[in-house]
Amino acid sequence: MADGAKGAALPLIRADLGLSYAQIGLLIAVPLLVGSLIELPLGLVAGHGKVRHRLVLAGGVVVMASLAAVAAAHSATALLVALVAFFPASGAFVSLTQAALMDQAPGRQQQRMAAWNLAGSVGAVGGPLLLAGVVTAGGTWRSAYLLLAAAAGAALAAAALAAPSRPPVRLDREATAGTDSAGVGDGDGGRRTSVREALNALRQRDVARWAVLLEISDLLLDVLTGYIGIYLVDVAGASPAEAALGVAVRLGAGLAGDALFVVISRRVSGPAALRVSAMAACGLYPAFLLIGWLPAKLAILAVLSMMTACWYPVVQAGLYTSLPGRSGIAVFLSSAAALLGAAGPLAVGFIAQQAGLTWALAVLAAAPAAMLAAVPGAAWRRVRKVRR
Repeated sequence: MADGAKGAALPLIRADLGLSYAQIGLLIAVPLLVGSLIELPLGLVAGHGKVRHRLVLAGGVVVMASLAAVAAAHSATALLVALVAFFPASGAFVSLTQAALMDQAPGRQQQRMAAWNLAGSVGAVGGPLLLAGVVTAGGTWRSAYLLLAAAAGAALAAAALAAPSRPPVRLDREATAGTDSAGVGDGDGGRRTSVREALNALRQRDVARWAVLLEISDLLLDVLTGYIGIYLVDVAGASPAEAALGVAVRLGAGLAGDALFVVISRRVSGPAALRVSAMAACGLYPAFLLIGWLPAKLAILAVLSMMTACWYPVVQAGLYTSLPGRSGIAVFLSSAAALLGAAGPLAVGFIAQQAGLTWALAVLAAAPAAMLAAVPGAAWRRVRKVRR
């Protein structure tokens, strides 16, 4: 919800605080960069059971406080500080919970990630709808962020109340509390993992490939979503309300794609899905940028969003699968890759400042081509059935 609301609220935030394209690029990139750096050791020190759960709850507290700080920000600097705090906190609140779920499903990470992504998309679609509802009722983007802080507080309270005093055994409790089963552990017996072990894992070809693909895929996922609202206002001539609708279309179509992939992930291999969707994106994304009629642009955006919905769950599941039983290392490498990926939104912001937003977003057209070049070779030859 917070990510979806931010994309829809950026035009309003820019008008309220008088932000430039370069400042917007900094607001997107710096929290990702600094937050990922702070988040980097989480996967290594979290262990499992009570230790991991305490970190999840601590992250929830900071998430709630940072959302309230965003609502109170009256300068670009204050807003930047609040967003920087949000990123590592959400890493503890969300990423460690994800790692616990992956530990519980060896061999079924792709199906679990598909379901996880669908649940997240439901919340992401709610973000723009929340903002639209608040603005329609006479509120502001600040009011929407206060409601998001309240929602984070409710989620935190639910997680704290549901947490058992010992590592949970039932999967539904694990999903709520963000902990592992003592019988399964996190693959390293509950001990902390060293940086050397993580770097050694990165030397494996499959691990390195999935880490690189994680950041390539983000260019047409989070980076594009972050600029959609402003692009529709400044380039496509949409009003702020139409831009919020555009973000909702983006996230709603992504939600539909996530739901579809939950079904097909049981029968189609992840690499095959990546190849087909990347080929489609090679044509759809340039068409989105070139067509000027707003309804047609939004229709193409919807199809593009559906086609790329499988990217994150397949790539993230591939990273966990390449590191069986070592979810902490997967979290560490995801954060390390995000440090490099922070250059994406920063570059878009500065290119937009110099050459215009259209040319800046045109650079992202390289993402699907790079995806095709890096996808595992098995996808080039066949669609593989996977066991239910």
